[in-house]
Amino acid sequence: MPDKAALLWQDKVVSYAELDRRVTGGAAGLQSLGVEPGDRVALMVGNTPAFVEAHFSTLRAGAVVVPLNTGLTSAEVEHILRDSGTEVVVVTAPVAPVVLALVDQLAALRHVVVVTGGGDAPDGATATWHELREAGHPFTAVDRAPDDLAALVYTSGTTGDPKGAMLTRTNLAANQDQSLAGRLRIEQDDVVLLVLPLFHIYALNVGLGASVRVGATMLLVERFDPTTTLAEIAAHGATIILGAPPMYVAWANTPGAEHVDLSRVRIAVSGAAPLAPQVLGRFQDQFGLPIWEGYGLTEAAPSVASNAMGQEPRPGSVGLPVPDLEVRLVDERGRDVEQGDPGEVWVRGPNVFQGYWNDPAATAEALTDDGWLRTGDVATQDEDGYLYLVDRRKDLIIVSGFNVYPREVERVIYQHPAVAECAVVGIPHPYTGEAVKAFVVPVAGEEVSEDEIASFCRGSLARYKCPEAVEVVGDLPHTATGKIKRGQLRDPAGA
Repeated sequence: MPDKAALLWQDKVVSYAELDRRVTGGAAGLQSLGVEPGDRVALMVGNTPAFVEAHFSTLRAGAVVVPLNTGLTSAEVEHILRDSGTEVVVVTAPVAPVVLALVDQLAALRHVVVVTGGGDAPDGATATWHELREAGHPFTAVDRAPDDLAALVYTSGTTGDPKGAMLTRTNLAANQDQSLAGRLRIEQDDVVLLVLPLFHIYALNVGLGASVRVGATMLLVERFDPTTTLAEIAAHGATIILGAPPMYVAWANTPGAEHVDLSRVRIAVSGAAPLAPQVLGRFQDQFGLPIWEGYGLTEAAPSVASNAMGQEPRPGSVGLPVPDLEVRLVDERGRDVEQGDPGEVWVRGPNVFQGYWNDPAATAEALTDDGWLRTGDVATQDEDGYLYLVDRRKDLIIVSGFNVYPREVERVIYQHPAVAECAVVGIPHPYTGEAVKAFVVPVAGEEVSEDEIASFCRGSLARYKCPEAVEVVGDLPHTATGKIKRGQLRDPAGA
């Protein structure tokens, strides 16, 4: 085990023994900066060995990891660092100026450690990560309880400032166990593709955390490119793909991709955003691989349900609830709905977070007194227990008093053979209050008109659900984890 490959990164291999040495050195380095148990250490690093090292070094020092998107604006970074009271930031060199410019404005921020790739630390920085890790500081082991805070993971903030979801060591470990219980049973001899950003809880816990827990090998890829990522999978014999819908859309539209050797891949997983059944079908037809879709959210660390908990993937479903998690579908009054009726998903279990950092009002809105997490997602459940997401409550479109769920319209549009991707939002309408607008991305080499899509929908949807407007676009705006930025589509000027 010590000599086994832990990380594959470009042309480098890092063994578990070497990773353990680096983690202890990094933890000692953080302690030398005054980091104590419970202190917050922010990571603003891409999918590189330095992220993995700094993440586990922070935990080994007993501190709290605050993972940050490297693409955040200065204002977003300032809000999170100020809100979390972060003492130390480990940041990659290209975005280090963003953090360094905030040092004088943030009373809690004491040290900025820069991942340089071999260069010197920039002016204002405490050290490079390599210098801190290799300085030879003595390490002092710390005792931490299972219910101590391990991570503050900030939500996307689509409806306001990002909020820090408090996840304990128990929350993270519980969801690793829950995810590993199904078909996605990562084994020691697996090679797991980690191209989804590690700052996101899906890749951080289901990918990185679970892989290290069983001693699997992790194939790190910093940026997703469909052609080069497929080549990495083939070259390194990846056996598990952790993906998001835009990745599978891109691969299905990559010329010649079906000739890449994916024979060692035994499971392909999709999460972080809804996967259209048509995308699942096209990918399976081209590559001979089913996609096992799941569903989760940051506040559940993150897995709630997965098709991997069943015997076969059901198109359109996010699968069965993970073990040891109670699930209810409730109406606006908190009453359980009848089977087959849509209701808000409520969950309760050992993976559910402790609340939002320094935000008791938001915590009370999200968690009931008896521990149920109100997810804000609407779903139905069939007689076998499989969940089918309908939509987010906040994305509901109300046309003349009638509810229209965007995913229902999108499912119809995806049935058009020339559509690669689509998104539906509500727009103001002088007579009906709101109307449906669809944004459509054609399949490469295909053409589709606005009238064609509108007519196609009229054959399958009630009139009030049909798009009032259709816009054909080259691509759709996504978050780093694949979610469509509906707010940007609704209001491009305000995004």
